[in-house]
Amino acid sequence: MALTRLREWRKPKAARRYPVPLTMHQLWMVSLSAPVSHDRGASRSTLYPFTRIDDDSARRWLADLWEITSREKLVGRLGGLARTGYRVRAQQLTGVAPLAWDAALYVDVARRGFACGMITEHETWTALKSIVPSVARTYASWQEYADHYLLGRKVWRDGLRGTGDAGSPAPQATADAHLRSLLDPANRASPWNLAPWDAIYQPDHAR
Repeated sequence: MALTRLREWRKPKAARRYPVPLTMHQLWMVSLSAPVSHDRGASRSTLYPFTRIDDDSARRWLADLWEITSREKLVGRLGGLARTGYRVRAQQLTGVAPLAWDAALYVDVARRGFACGMITEHETWTALKSIVPSVARTYASWQEYADHYLLGRKVWRDGLRGTGDAGSPAPQATADAHLRSLLDPANRASPWNLAPWDAIYQPDHAR
């Protein structure tokens, strides 16, 4: 464990490679993936998904969890999440199509694709911008977004029962606690407090 931590510490900080702070709109878009990014090493204030540079982890994660091993597969997965994603099944089961779940996964996958060089920084921002209109039309607050994210996650998790992947997701309690932390007004580190929901409806500006 100590050796692993030492190796992590030796990796350069992402902020050194990407020193320019995100604008308000950019942080808002990145923050769509905040519910997914609950690991200790996750970055929620840069387009790069980790606090330290770790391109190999992004590549392994895409391959192991999404079977994404090429640019073409990445683009295909993003297209699927944007068009239908998991919300179609959720609609059939619950009568509600939780776009937030698919949007969070979409941004997370795009950021990791950027991290391992499958798409460029410009292409990643273009991909993120493409889903803003539908998300902004659907929800009026981070609370509404969080509620639909949890609904989508529950439907997805229930669908894993009886499969070989049933033990892989984090417990629901972990996801619930992470969402509560993001929504806590006293949490100054929460990107949802740094980029309020209504910021996307206003002109972009530096933070």
